[in-house]
Amino acid sequence: MHSIKNARSSLRVGLVLGGGGIKGFAHIGVLRALEEAGIQPALYAGTSIGALIAAATVGGLTADELAKRAERLRRRDLFRVNHISMLVERMKARAIYMEEPLRTLIEDSVAEGTFADLKTPLLVNTVDLVNGTQVVWGLPGLRGVQVREAVYASCALPGFFPPAKVGGRICVDGGVTDNLPVNAAAPGMDVVIAIDVGSSDLAPDRDCVDNGFASIYMRAATTMMHALQQYPLAAWSGPPMLLIRPKVGADWFSFSSTERFILEGYRAAQKALENFDLYARQPGGIFPRKRVQLDVIRERCVGCGLCVALAPGYMGMDSTGKAFARIRVAEWSAADGDFVNHCPTEAIATTKLDLLAPRPAVGTVGAIDGIEPGAA
Repeated sequence: MHSIKNARSSLRVGLVLGGGGIKGFAHIGVLRALEEAGIQPALYAGTSIGALIAAATVGGLTADELAKRAERLRRRDLFRVNHISMLVERMKARAIYMEEPLRTLIEDSVAEGTFADLKTPLLVNTVDLVNGTQVVWGLPGLRGVQVREAVYASCALPGFFPPAKVGGRICVDGGVTDNLPVNAAAPGMDVVIAIDVGSSDLAPDRDCVDNGFASIYMRAATTMMHALQQYPLAAWSGPPMLLIRPKVGADWFSFSSTERFILEGYRAAQKALENFDLYARQPGGIFPRKRVQLDVIRERCVGCGLCVALAPGYMGMDSTGKAFARIRVAEWSAADGDFVNHCPTEAIATTKLDLLAPRPAVGTVGAIDGIEPGAA
């Protein structure tokens, strides 16, 4: 074990922590698992709560200290309605909630100073609201601003918290364009470890409409972030990526679930790290991978063709106007197969296959010689 940890210490690992509200406390469990595995990131990057936890870690807070602070946090410590602004400014109010509680939380967790002062590189993802462009603070030429200010902006979910001025720019939550900034973190890294807690769980939520506008807004935002996230993952050409998606559910602001989120982050990271050394030796790709079989339930298929439009390499239409799987068996990472969930009649079925079964000689994609796919 000692020799394995020594080998891992020589790897340049970029750790990317995605946004996801309180679900982001799962990142704390991930940090614990990485520490136990002897993996010390050479660079941290994050969006929203991921930026906050990354900045706090770079500043010296341990996973145990972060866990204690997270477990003490209550809704009233963060969300305080700005009644005066809502009453006086009405539709011109910049946000529903006051910015002071969020700033206080950041000041208590993030060390004072600029990005240039940090010993370990840190990237904080934001969006320039005026220009409608992504701005990643901490990149070359963007290191002269206060870390706390950038972190606040990255956490400033539009409508919930007011924007912030960072380096002369009006900035908001980076999740507007990129909730998991893996491309910004990849240059110079041997491995990227990405933790997605914000957009991975899009199971049907039949109560979202009945729980008010905030629930509707967050459901829409989650759907948007999920769709945006697929592009950099589908086109990934960087170093090997370990993509971890803890099962934290869909509720972004469940303060009563903090301990569960941390434990789930730890569990998911431990599972994903089982074959880390094999993944790290690959020239690229996203891991872990699972083997699945694709089938179309013909009686459900209405022939809309959406699956073909989204995944022409996997799906086709037969002479009767029904969809069929061009590839029956595939090896997928957590980033693959999103088109299955878009079928309006749930006519595409996936079956997880025995990981120890021999690979089919033909009709598979994504196989990597020498590595048996792990569970995603």
